[in-house]
Amino acid sequence: MLQRLREDVRCVFERDPAARNTFEVLTTYPGVHALLIHRISHCLWSRGVRWPARFLAYFGRWLTGVEIHPGATIGRRFFIDHGMGVVIGETAEIGDDCTLYHGVTLGGTTWHKGKRHPQLEDNVVVGAGAKILGPIRIGEGARIGSNAVVLKKIPPGATVVGIPGRIITPRSDDQKRREVMAQKMGFDAYGMTDDMPDPVAVAINRILDHLHTLDHRLDETCHALKEMGGDVDDSHIREIEPGELGGLALDTEDGNAETSVVNRRNNT
Repeated sequence: MLQRLREDVRCVFERDPAARNTFEVLTTYPGVHALLIHRISHCLWSRGVRWPARFLAYFGRWLTGVEIHPGATIGRRFFIDHGMGVVIGETAEIGDDCTLYHGVTLGGTTWHKGKRHPQLEDNVVVGAGAKILGPIRIGEGARIGSNAVVLKKIPPGATVVGIPGRIITPRSDDQKRREVMAQKMGFDAYGMTDDMPDPVAVAINRILDHLHTLDHRLDETCHALKEMGGDVDDSHIREIEPGELGGLALDTEDGNAETSVVNRRNNT
């Protein structure tokens, strides 16, 4: 439980640039409180202690404005930003590293028992006011736009907007590659799309493309020299850890959130 709490607090620093220190997160973030209460109530629910689990969930709703049924299954590093008005139903399933903003509903469309709420795979982001209804699957890495109403399954990596929700653009291979390169450098490239009228985002995308090309060519060159008998190290280059970037990355070991290389964008 303590390890999960540490992960939950650390992910707040990664996704909310307003977070300043651990004490502030633990005492003033309703999303963290709601998740902590849910983890306890879900443990009780899983052991058949149903009424105490429901009462604890009810207390969490009163305290935070976030309603999570104790039967819902939630993965690791889950973040609810702002929190007010979030509703997560009994049979909802949420994977690892997902983010929900205020006013989101993971609801059902039937009164029959059984599976009736959505399943969110890993790395899904759901914008403020969005409604995902029914026993549908939201693919890994999907983005649900603010106020969208989603009634059908969504493939991995897709972006959904509108009422009813429609897929506008699945993320391209270039965007996925940039995200991988950005993670190596210790910052989050979420929201940096090719069509953004933001010269900083465009410049960073070009830098990520350039670094990817350099990595690939350096790897090929070392392997070629090794095959020709050269005394070179062609082993895999160790990835940079975020903590090794000093003041240019988020460092939460001592509870302080330092300035990031890129200002993370919030879709609220």
